[in-house]
Amino acid sequence: MVVLIFVGLVLLAHYYLWHRLVRSTTGPGRLRKALTWGMVGLFVLVVGTFVSTRMELGHLLAWPGYIWLALLFYLFLFFVLLEIPRAVAGAFLRRAERKRAREPELGAERTPEPEPVAVRVSTAAAVEDAAPVEAVSPVETVPPGAAPPPAPLTRRVFLGRATAAIAGAGALSAVGYGVPNALGDPVIERVKVTLPNLDQRLGGLRFAVVSDIHLGPLTGKAHTERIVRMINGLQADVVAIVGDLVDGSVAELGALAQPLKSLESRYGAYFVTGNHEYFSPGGFAEWIEELGQLGVRPLRNERVEIRHQGAVLDLAGVNDLNGISQGDGPDFDKALGNRDTSRSTVLLAHQPVQVDQAARHGVDLQLSGHTHGGQMAPFNLVVGLQQPVVSGLATVDGVQVYVTRGAGFWGPPVRVGAPPEITMLELA
Repeated sequence: MVVLIFVGLVLLAHYYLWHRLVRSTTGPGRLRKALTWGMVGLFVLVVGTFVSTRMELGHLLAWPGYIWLALLFYLFLFFVLLEIPRAVAGAFLRRAERKRAREPELGAERTPEPEPVAVRVSTAAAVEDAAPVEAVSPVETVPPGAAPPPAPLTRRVFLGRATAAIAGAGALSAVGYGVPNALGDPVIERVKVTLPNLDQRLGGLRFAVVSDIHLGPLTGKAHTERIVRMINGLQADVVAIVGDLVDGSVAELGALAQPLKSLESRYGAYFVTGNHEYFSPGGFAEWIEELGQLGVRPLRNERVEIRHQGAVLDLAGVNDLNGISQGDGPDFDKALGNRDTSRSTVLLAHQPVQVDQAARHGVDLQLSGHTHGGQMAPFNLVVGLQQPVVSGLATVDGVQVYVTRGAGFWGPPVRVGAPPEITMLELA
């Protein structure tokens, strides 16, 4: 059902773009046919990209497919925004055309017919001086082999080409800005979170928080190495990887994850599953084992004690909601039950929406990802309909929640309005 809905939405988007990019800008003929088949090919490219990457059939389609998907989104967005201005301009041009059409009629009424003038001419002289008269066709003929004259530019075509030019420029600008933004260095966000019940000895405890690295067909080993290098430069006490590390199997992406074994922190690196771990063709369990071998400890509905300067903090982690379908869902009672409630608790949970359960278990701070901050504005507005926090620090049901925008990207290598992020979070 999800696949059918996705294909249906992509098909409708391509039909709408065909209507605005092809039908509204061209007349019947070879050019329109060629552009129509080009639009069909782009639709097949998008579907083929998702099928090939999900089934690990090779990634030759990934770059062109995902870049076109980003252009498709922004073209659709700009055309929708231009619908009202286009309608207004069309109405104005129709009114101007009707006004011009009435002007000759009014002018004809005002101009009097010329009076006939009688001229007396000799019949013989007229016959002698008369030149032979050639018949002139009222329609100009085109010599054989010559190109026909160009058709006049209609109002529909003019408006179609004008809006297409504006939408195309806007989409190219957005994607052109978003690609280097997504592929560049993540921003280091420094955040101080005050927990009212925190033991004073735990003040200054620092977490390097990273999420949504999304190792996959468009990232290389250098992507992981850069993230590890930046995290190590923060000299954090704890490293928290809050889900969506991978978009593929260990067999395909294991080499890309190897730099994680070089992560440095005082009290270790910890990981919780995200929804994409459960999409892996090899299954989520192989990544749990792989991360353990890389020195990153998965917190699977469990908690550990972080001992710092003689005080103890509970660090807990729960599985992602998508694990429910595979018998590996979150279990807050297992992770947080029978604990010393006098201690402050930090929870790692991939999706911010899991805060409702965290609140019932007395969690002080939840660290999450999943949203990408919207990744491509204005998706941030859509994400806000599903998740209680899109990015940054907020308080939900009495629990402070920090949502990182993630250090990678999913699908198109494009970020607009939501740069990649690694967070240095300090408790106070």
